[in-house]
Amino acid sequence: MISTTPKQNRNAELAEQTFRRLLAWLDQGVNSNGQNYLAIRERLLRYFDRKNCLQADELADETLNRVARRLDEEGGNIETETPAKYCYIVARFVFMEYLRTNEKEISALDNIGRQTNAISSADRERKEKLLECLDRCSAKLEASQRELILGYYSGEQRLKIENRRSLAQTLKITVNALSIRACRIRDKLENCVKECANH
Repeated sequence: MISTTPKQNRNAELAEQTFRRLLAWLDQGVNSNGQNYLAIRERLLRYFDRKNCLQADELADETLNRVARRLDEEGGNIETETPAKYCYIVARFVFMEYLRTNEKEISALDNIGRQTNAISSADRERKEKLLECLDRCSAKLEASQRELILGYYSGEQRLKIENRRSLAQTLKITVNALSIRACRIRDKLENCVKECANH
């Protein structure tokens, strides 16, 4: 049996209190037994899905977590026309952050290749070495890892999103799990290229 420290118990109580406060605020004085929470979460899911976000579940939860934290700061009440309207305002900020993060992620692998374009003709040898290292490091990956990373970064914009969903279905994993796998492979590949280029 795992024992919990007083601090852990206190944190759990605070988390439960925060969640109950969020439910009460969404209900606006009429107990819906959590139905209003489920309804707004579903609407947020659809919002992020319409925006072609790969992690709609996580983004919807992050939105509600931020609203809950704000409620704590404001003592359980936020001055707004409706809870739904405020949730959508927060969702827009979460979406903008997602776009910024996603753009960085999408360009991460491309940056290895782009480094070579910025190199002057005097450094042509270095450019060739980088490309050779990229080829060598890609060859070191297991076939399944190579296929995953190539599939993950193939296509542009909407096609890239559809490719990732399709790849996740093929592998029978969530898109979030796919993203984590791709991130690990990318880090491994980038480290390999850097190490190779420095020798």
